Amino acid sequence: MTMKPQDLVEQLRWRYATQKFDPTKKIPAETWDALEHTLHLAPSSWGLQPWKFVVVTDPALRAQLLAASWNQKQIVEASHMVVFAYKKDLSVSHVERHIVHAAKVRGIPESELDSLKKMLVGFVGRAGKSFDINVWAKDQLYIALGCFLTAAAALGVDACPMEGIEPKKYDEILGLREEGYHSAVVATAGYRMADDKHAARPKIRFPKDEIITYR
Repeated sequence: MTMKPQDLVEQLRWRYATQKFDPTKKIPAETWDALEHTLHLAPSSWGLQPWKFVVVTDPALRAQLLAASWNQKQIVEASHMVVFAYKKDLSVSHVERHIVHAAKVRGIPESELDSLKKMLVGFVGRAGKSFDINVWAKDQLYIALGCFLTAAAALGVDACPMEGIEPKKYDEILGLREEGYHSAVVATAGYRMADDKHAARPKIRFPKDEIITYR
């Protein structure tokens, strides 16, 4: 059963970057599982998935991260918190792992993916010469973030994307540097407080016909 178009639009109008979460309200396990699937199923260029999503559940860790987040209370008050991190300096070994896994999932010989592997190895090999692969990998995170925020709204879950963090401190606190990942953005999720004044404010958007055009 699919969502009706008008229902989707209504939920997107309902959503906002939640400033005050109700710390007493938790996202049900089934709903959170669906949101985790949103991250797992998020698209990426060539399906390379140069990322890791860290769900921080330990209150002590979240308290440490609060200080590295300009003391934005969503970090400790939201039901759930996800740190979006990208794989640093993506290498040929990651491509090879992707090809092996893809062949296994599709039940085909790896040789059938030789042309794709050659292209991806060439892409990674150009890193540092014609483009910054870490910038590319970071950009991929925002595809997953967009999927997560939209899915949360569709499920009636409040969320807030947050770039106001100190990535290096996040990496240190979460041990990401040793794993070869780098924090970039956070999404907190839960349920809004009734007195969050930001919830009732009208969205400020340029007219749709100005930003969406047809040729």
